[in-house]
Amino acid sequence: MQNITIHTTESTGLINITKKVDKIIKESDVKNGLCYLFVPHTTAAVTINESADPDVVSDMIMELNKVIPFKDNYRHMEGNSAAHIKASIIGSTEIIFIADGNLQLGTWQGIFFCEFDGPRTRQVWIKIVPDQ
Repeated sequence: MQNITIHTTESTGLINITKKVDKIIKESDVKNGLCYLFVPHTTAAVTINESADPDVVSDMIMELNKVIPFKDNYRHMEGNSAAHIKASIIGSTEIIFIADGNLQLGTWQGIFFCEFDGPRTRQVWIKIVPDQ
């Protein structure tokens, strides 16, 4: 298992980690298989979405904040219930095919680490499983 350490600087943000994941794939020498991504945090997530236009990321954050506001009479005493809810909705895992040593993402797709309770130091765990 490998991991990526991410130092976030904002309370909420999506950080493109595609190049970091791709580098780990290349270093693994696995030609065909699966890449599992897991975020071991309850207030962060991982997703795949458009990476060509940064406005998509801004729009996603804007809408998540509208649907799940930071303050909404939550009972959790730590004050970060919105972050927990967002992380659960987006999810903590992604699985991506590897073919010919490359991540199999669509033309516009990128992998994003989602911070919902920053700034913090975070991890993304990566498990590469070669085809049998």
